Amino acid sequence: MLLRLAILILFFNLISLSAQEVNSATLVKQRIEITELKKDLNNFYNKKEAEYQTRKKELDNLLAKIEKEKKEIQDLRDENKQLLENIKGEVDSKTANIFNKMKPKIAADIFNQMIREGKIEDVFDIIIRLKEAKVTSLMKYMSPENASLLTQMLQDYKLNNKSEG
Repeated sequence: MLLRLAILILFFNLISLSAQEVNSATLVKQRIEITELKKDLNNFYNKKEAEYQTRKKELDNLLAKIEKEKKEIQDLRDENKQLLENIKGEVDSKTANIFNKMKPKIAADIFNQMIREGKIEDVFDIIIRLKEAKVTSLMKYMSPENASLLTQMLQDYKLNNKSEG
């Protein structure tokens, strides 16, 4: 009986050791599989991260290029605007010189006609460049309505420039 008991204990120990070996082998196999999966995931992540960084760099380069071109366009626009203002100023200056040399009655008739055509701003641009004495003599020959409008514009202009300067 003692022998049977010893054999039985030995048998259970062997079964237990065998089960532990099976569990241990399974655990080792699972650990190897998990390690391989982890490597695959890391490789996949690194590949996708590299792709992301490449795309991000391309987008940053495109954005920088767009900003540079936008600035170039703005600079060109500003330069063209300045050229147009200079041309307009030169034309207005020459026009003012012509009107300064005209007889007041003829200049007033031209201004009255321009105002009838809706070009009061053009008339005003010329008037502000004329000599004060010339403007005074012109106003005598202009229609009262037009003279009044221009006088009001001159007062507003003077107030706006006084507050700025």
